[in-house]
Amino acid sequence: MNSPYTIPELSFVGKTERELKEAGIDYVVGRGWFNKSARGQIIGDATGVLKLNVERDSGKILGVHIVGESASELIHIGQLVMNLNGTVDDLVCNVFNYPTLAECYKLAAKECLSHIS
Repeated sequence: MNSPYTIPELSFVGKTERELKEAGIDYVVGRGWFNKSARGQIIGDATGVLKLNVERDSGKILGVHIVGESASELIHIGQLVMNLNGTVDDLVCNVFNYPTLAECYKLAAKECLSHIS
């Protein structure tokens, strides 16, 4: 996990798209834009984003990348799901407190599923 101190915050865990392409892994990307979540609208973050890199066949989460408010606090959810070999279905089926930026995990997971189906 990497969380450099930047403004805006940046944090990531797992594989990048470049690494997945180089490894020949078939993957999809889903993004949860902060401004599409209630908390993002409340704090006025128009550019923050949470990105999931997901293996197409299994739905397994291979990478999480976050740029925006509280990225270094949000990344731990993705790290935990990845350590448990979780999938986008796990994110879609779980309840996230509302309104929180963690809801962006569900938004990104739903976008991934739209590319898999």
